[in-house]
Amino acid sequence: MTARHPSGGWRVAVTGIGVKSPAGNDIEEVFSSVLKARSTAVTVQRLIDDGLPVHLACLVPPFDMDAYVSRRESRQIDRAARLLLCAAVDALDDARLPAVRPGSADTDRVSADRVSADRVGVQIGTGIGGLPSMEQVTLEFAGRPAQLPVHTVPRTMANSPATRLALRYGFQGACSTYSSACASGATALGEAARRIRHGELDVAVAGGVDSAVSTVVMGSFARMRALSTRNTAPELASRPFDADRDGFVMAEGAAVLVLERWDLAQARGAHIHGEVAGYAETCDAAHIVAPLEDGAAAARCMRRAISDAGIAPADIGHVSAHGTSTVLNDRAEARAIARCFAGLRPPVTAVKGVTGHLIGGSGALEAAVALLCAARGVVPPIANLRTSPEADLVDLVVTAPRTVAPAPVLSNSFGFGGQNACLVLAPVD
Repeated sequence: MTARHPSGGWRVAVTGIGVKSPAGNDIEEVFSSVLKARSTAVTVQRLIDDGLPVHLACLVPPFDMDAYVSRRESRQIDRAARLLLCAAVDALDDARLPAVRPGSADTDRVSADRVSADRVGVQIGTGIGGLPSMEQVTLEFAGRPAQLPVHTVPRTMANSPATRLALRYGFQGACSTYSSACASGATALGEAARRIRHGELDVAVAGGVDSAVSTVVMGSFARMRALSTRNTAPELASRPFDADRDGFVMAEGAAVLVLERWDLAQARGAHIHGEVAGYAETCDAAHIVAPLEDGAAAARCMRRAISDAGIAPADIGHVSAHGTSTVLNDRAEARAIARCFAGLRPPVTAVKGVTGHLIGGSGALEAAVALLCAARGVVPPIANLRTSPEADLVDLVVTAPRTVAPAPVLSNSFGFGGQNACLVLAPVD
C-alpha cells in the first residue's frame, strides 16, 4: 500500500477523532444518533427570558468538563475554547500519539516513542470566535471599563482555542485559525491535510468549534430570518431539503481530528480510521449571505476536491451535504450537486437535521461522521425530511439508513460570504 498521494506528496491518515456535540460526546454516540435521524433541538429557557423570537437550539449534553479542563483554566477561557480542548483531548487519546519532545534538525520525525514538537501543528476553524464572550463582558461591565477582567482579551481572541491547545501539549508547528464562516471547520481540516501532504508537518490536530447560542448572535441571525421559528416543536425545526423548511437551528460544539503522514502512522502501528484524500475551496463572489442560485462555484469546489483526491465523480459513494435547512442554501446546494455529478445520482444525506448547525464546528463534525459512514458502507437518513422540491435533482436518503459499498465520501461546507470548502474522505483501502 503506497504512502504517496496520487496528486503528489504524502497521503494523510486520520488516526484520532474527538467530538463534543449535541448528538453526543464521542464519535460512536454521534454516529448512532445520526443513523437514528432524531433531532437534538430543544427549547432553551434563557432565549425566552432574553425576549428573543427564537427559543430553540441544539446544545452539547452535560459531561464532566472538570476531567478535561481545570477550574482555573476554565475561568481564563470561554466555552468554545473549553469544548475544543475537550474534543482535542479525546482525539489525541484515540490517536495514541507518543510523547511530544523538543525537535531538532535530525529528529523531525514521528516514531514509536516520540513526536518532534515542531512537526506537530494545530489548525482550527471558527466562524463566530470569541463574540459571545465579548457580548457577555460588554453587557456586564458597560460603564465600568476599569473593572474589566484581566483575561478579557485572551478569552475573546478568535485564535484562543487553537493557541490553548498548542500551549497545553507543547505543539510548536504551525498554529493557525481559519474563519470562513460556516466553512471554517472544513477549511481547517483541508489546510492541515495540505501542510502534511507537502511535508511542512508530520501531524496536525485539526477541526472546528463554535458556541454561539447567545443573545446577540441568535438575535442577529433571527433578524435576518435565517433561523427556524418552530418554537412549539423544536424537534421538527431542522429539516434539510424538506419542502416545509424555514431556517436553520443554531447549535454549539467541537470536533477534532488527528491527521498524520500515512507512512509515519503506519510505522508506529497507529489505528487508521481513513484518510483526507481531497480538498478544495472556491468563492461565489456574488452576495454576502445568499449563495449563487445555480450553485456553479460550489459545483466547481466539489469537482476540484474530487480531482484533488485523484478519483472521478463516479467513485464517490455518497455526499454529506451542507444542508442547512434554509430555503436558498438547500436549493442552491442541490443544483450544485446535480451540476457536479452530471447525471450521476450518489445518495445524499445531511447531518444538520440531527445536530443543528455548529457554524465553524459543522464541517469538522460532519467530516468525522462522513468518514465513519464511508468506511462502514451506510448513509444516514435526513431527519425530518418528508417531501422535497429538490428530489428531482438529487437522491436524498429518507426514512432509514441506506446500505452502500464502502467508498470515498464528499463532504460539503458552505458559508456566508460565498465561502465553499469541500473534502473527500476515504476509508482504508
